[in-house]
Amino acid sequence: MHRSATFLIISLLLSIFACTSSNHTQLTSPDGRYQFELDAQDGHFFYNLSFYGQAVIRNSELDLLLADSSLLLKNATIQSVETQTVEKNWEPVYGERSEYPDHYTETVVHLLTEGADKSDIRLRIRAYNEGIAFRYESDRSMQITEEVTEFALPEGVKMWVSQRAQSPIEETNFATLRDTVERPLLAQLSDSLFVALGEAALIDFARMKLAKHPLKDNTLTSVLSSEVEYTNGFNSPWRTIMAGRTAGEVLGNNYLVLNLNQPNEIENTGWIKPGKVIREVTLTTQGGMACVDFAKKHQLQYIEFDAGWYGNEYDDASDATTVTVDPKRSKGPLDLPGVIDYADSQGIGVLLYVNRRALEKQLDEVLPLLSSWGAKGVKYGFVQVGSQQWTGWLHEAVRKAADHQLMVDIHDEYRPTGYSRTYPNLMTQEGIRGDEESPPNDMVLKTLFTRMLAGAGDHTNCYFAARVDEKMGSHASQLAKAVCIYSPWQFLYWYDRPDGAPSKAGGAGNSERHIQEVPELAFFDQIPTVWDDTKVLDGYPGSHAVIARRSGDTWFIGALTGTSERELAIPLDFLEPQKNYETTIYTDDESVDTYTRVKIEKRQVKAGDVIRQSLGAQRGLAMVIRQ
Repeated sequence: MHRSATFLIISLLLSIFACTSSNHTQLTSPDGRYQFELDAQDGHFFYNLSFYGQAVIRNSELDLLLADSSLLLKNATIQSVETQTVEKNWEPVYGERSEYPDHYTETVVHLLTEGADKSDIRLRIRAYNEGIAFRYESDRSMQITEEVTEFALPEGVKMWVSQRAQSPIEETNFATLRDTVERPLLAQLSDSLFVALGEAALIDFARMKLAKHPLKDNTLTSVLSSEVEYTNGFNSPWRTIMAGRTAGEVLGNNYLVLNLNQPNEIENTGWIKPGKVIREVTLTTQGGMACVDFAKKHQLQYIEFDAGWYGNEYDDASDATTVTVDPKRSKGPLDLPGVIDYADSQGIGVLLYVNRRALEKQLDEVLPLLSSWGAKGVKYGFVQVGSQQWTGWLHEAVRKAADHQLMVDIHDEYRPTGYSRTYPNLMTQEGIRGDEESPPNDMVLKTLFTRMLAGAGDHTNCYFAARVDEKMGSHASQLAKAVCIYSPWQFLYWYDRPDGAPSKAGGAGNSERHIQEVPELAFFDQIPTVWDDTKVLDGYPGSHAVIARRSGDTWFIGALTGTSERELAIPLDFLEPQKNYETTIYTDDESVDTYTRVKIEKRQVKAGDVIRQSLGAQRGLAMVIRQ
């Protein structure tokens, strides 16, 4: 159920004053930790940013290059400035918290550009307690060829970067940085200072990536994925800068991206339901029915039919308004309407995959049809991303799905920038190096502190597939990842088939293994996918992480190690004092006589206790703490 937002305005100061004689303005976050300064120098605008008095960004230019090769802000002057300070809280339909703080100081800088007779260009800058954001605004028609937004970092920084949304994340520095890299980008400036550069509210603009500036040392510059054109003015996406004394502090503030998007525009949200998912990999009626039975038994909410139910997903002739199983994936038979009806009778929803080839030509036919069949959601596959055209198309496709009360999961290269606040039927998305790529824990730990700064990530978790033992971390790690990697639709059995599903039916993944009823499946059975509170207790990219999340009165903890073993000390200071709790702890133990080798133990704990646990390299720990 949607909970209406509540707003507490503590102070609202609106001041408009002439600044024609001075091209300088500054902005401080409500708690004073961030200070942003904007200055004009030799006809160009530059900004500086400090965090607790330490320089984070130094003398970096802000501008847009237009189609006529002119710079938008060249020789502009500050005509006036508006400043307001706002404090409010808002309640999401679902999230990593049941309520988000939205406290910021905002300055709108009105600029008079060369040759203009009025001020119709603006820089809007917000200083939050969680970070800084700014964007370009205009009332003009405009064709933008490049963005000249710079991020000049101090010398000697370490960075974690990936060339594409699903490619490996590498630790690097400016000297070895190559090509354009994805956002968010996390950099370590010192032992106690981290900064993350990102993008929010990308809706109808071109995607930004980052590249090493060709002329300026230690400077990153924005790279747009296409030209951008508007006929009636525009607001660019927000450029975001978050800082923290640890990587965990930055991760814990990732809701800044949501705050920079518009509030929920779906009036009735009762049909929007997070939940756990099993992917049906055989594309058969038998497999679908078996997945429904498994989902009901193990407290999952959805099953999902992936590519192939309407034909070859890569063939433009395939028709997503029909059920025509791709013979290369499965021999069938598949009575999809029958499975959907059976699932509905058991309280289980059905999600259906549709490749972008069908979506691009059939979207307005497919969405109402799948809704009429009783499907609860659609997974958009291999969508085109980056350019202004496809960015606009994709977000329109999310809005159209909402018109038919369909939830959406966007796969492949799409990375979120907070649109799920405005259209919460956008449940999750990939843009992540998930289990399909068989990442070991150290890669997952890089993902956690970089990609997860942007929002929910569909990590395509698997549990019984051979890759868990052969290439990835461990089974306790897989349990822990369900806590660490936030996704309102959490796929828990990506390559796994329940008893009753055919063994040789083909299908995506063609898993040879059935799900075994090992005791630790109780952890997946009880874990929720959305939360009332989240705490990043410890962690460092590639090394380790400890994440605690609360649902109601119950806490879930996930911990992972990378390439080195680690002695964990998990303080339970977040528990309520004067109350007794029982914790169930899941760890890897080769002496356990099950296929997955997961040990389960119980302990009595209370607030102030410390859980100490030795974890080997590429291992995990999962915990449930109840009163």
